[in-house]
Parts: sequence; C-alpha cells; structure tokens
Amino acid sequence: MDGNYYMIHDYLIFIGVFAIFLFLTISIYLFSQNQKLKQRNTKLSETNKLIEQRLNEVRLEHIGTKLNPHLFKNILNSVQSHAYQTYMSLDKLANVLDYILYESNNKYVSPKEELNFALSLIEINKIKINPLFDFRIKSKINKSDALYEEKVFAPLISVDLIENAFKHTDFLAQDSFISIYMELEDGIFTMKVSNKASLKNILEKEKSGFGSQSFDQRLKMIYSTHYQLERSSKNGIFTAELKINLGEFYDKMRYSG
Repeated sequence: MDGNYYMIHDYLIFIGVFAIFLFLTISIYLFSQNQKLKQRNTKLSETNKLIEQRLNEVRLEHIGTKLNPHLFKNILNSVQSHAYQTYMSLDKLANVLDYILYESNNKYVSPKEELNFALSLIEINKIKINPLFDFRIKSKINKSDALYEEKVFAPLISVDLIENAFKHTDFLAQDSFISIYMELEDGIFTMKVSNKASLKNILEKEKSGFGSQSFDQRLKMIYSTHYQLERSSKNGIFTAELKINLGEFYDKMRYSG
C-alpha cells in the first residue's frame, strides 16, 4: 500500500513539474513572439514616420513652387508702378531677391534673417501707398535672445501676413490704416498685422484659396503644436496674429535629432 502511495505521489510531482515546465515554455514562447511583434510594430511605426516626413517635405516643396512666383509678381509690380523711387526700390528688391533665391531654399533660417527680409518687403510695398497714409510699423526685437541667430525659422513665413495687409486694405477710406508689429522675446516670435479693409476685400479674402491655405498648411506641418494663429474681423478691421514658440521648437529639434 505504501508503495502505491509513493508511486502516486511521485507521479503527481512529475505531472506538476511537467506542467510548470510546459507553462514556462509557453510563457517564454509567447513573450518572445510578443517582443518580435513589438519590434515589428516599432519598425512599421518608424517607416510610417519616414513616409509621413517625406510626404510633408514634398507638400512644402509644392507650396514653395507656387509661393515664390506669386511673391515675385507682387514685388515687381510695386517697383514698376513707382519709377521715381527706382533706386531705393531696387536696393530693397536686391535684398528680397537674394533672400528668396538663396535663403528660402534652406529648411530653416534665423529670426534675424527673416526679420530683415520682412522689413525689406514692407519697404517695397510701402512704395505703392501715399506718403500721408496711416502706416504703423513697430518692432521689439531682443537681439540678445539666444535664438536670434539660430536656424529655427521657416523662411518666408512672414510673407502671407504682410502681403495680405497691403492687398486687402481699403486705401480710399479716410480712417484706413495698416499696422504691423513684430516681437522676439524669450524665444517667442510674435507678428500682429491689422488693416482697414472694405467689405468687398473682406469677402474676397474669405473666398481666397491657395494663399491662406498654404500658409496654414506650412505652419501646421513645420511647427505643429508650437504656434498659434488667430484671425479676426470687426468693424471692417481685419487682424491676424501669429505666435511661434521658437524655444520649444528648438528643444524639439535638438532632442529629436
């Protein structure tokens, strides 16, 4: 009887050990498969990111090919319509063209370079308006800002706001004006543009297609969650304000690189 008891006891131990061994084997196999699946998903995720990044680059290149000729046309029209200021115009035009032809091919430029370009572009557009016109431009640029000369600024970002202000302003209205404010402080770039627009120009602006859409697309693709763009229209005054947290964006560039 004792012999049978020990045989059953040994048999149960064997079954228990075998069950544990089988459980461990299956667990190790499942864990291994799970790790392989995770690695495969990681590779797929990285591949998708590369594809998405390339797609965004293609979209940006496509936008750039449409943006530059449009900008050239507006600039040349400004210069040609006021021949008596040709020398000054051509001097500013040279700066703008150099920037468009060379710097705009770079993925990023410094705030210093973009701001100098914006000021030249404004001066060229001012040629079109009456010297008595209420034109207000103010800047608060901290040149000692750590990012002032860092390559963190997408070239030609300032074009849309400046061009739209001149394009949609009602220059015949007595209370008409254009106001442009630019600021760089603590790694945050701010550009606020306001102008008096006629009802016709406001409606045309709302219906305008490529310009504003491409601008919004560029901001979203480049700066993602690191920017804010607000547009408003009240009593015939159109205002657009852009804020870009270049500090956060710079940190993201460094850590992702």
